[in-house]
Amino acid sequence: MASGDAPAERHPSLDDRLDPALRIVDHDDRWAAEAERELDRLRVALGAIAVRLEHVGSTSVPGLAAKPILDLQLSVPAIDARPDYVVPLERAGYLFAPDPDWPDYHYFGKPRARPRTIHLHVCEAGSAHEFRHLALRDYLRANGDERDAYAALKRRLIADVGQDRLAYIAGKERYVDELEARAVAWVRR
Repeated sequence: MASGDAPAERHPSLDDRLDPALRIVDHDDRWAAEAERELDRLRVALGAIAVRLEHVGSTSVPGLAAKPILDLQLSVPAIDARPDYVVPLERAGYLFAPDPDWPDYHYFGKPRARPRTIHLHVCEAGSAHEFRHLALRDYLRANGDERDAYAALKRRLIADVGQDRLAYIAGKERYVDELEARAVAWVRR
């Protein structure tokens, strides 16, 4: 059975505590070009299954300090049609790291082992997941004060937790939820 057909069991890498790539650096203008090159590779690998491919996350926001890991988003016609995108993504060097708590949103990492340079988020076209990532990116691009406050939080967290990725995620979870809510309200205004 191909991994795209397998039941979604929580991938063990989701529980990795330490991540050698976990550091915050100043924005690098080269991230946009690197993201576009990878998005082009994904367009070729996925064909029509890629309804939309976007550079999202902190590396997509000029001036925002970030982990040096590109966040990309793939929107597909149907999230349940996993073999349509899991198999070609695995062939392209991505690790599928399913989380049964998120059946309508999937995570892939590249390379398969840490430290990773790309996080690929897969969601259904038109879904709330697709919208919230795009809203947050656009909101941070347009609101320098929010961008700077978010960067300051990330730098404080890294100073406190080092390379403990689970503590880093937990430390910014509430803030990001509130930031996403502001971003969605801003886009819908």
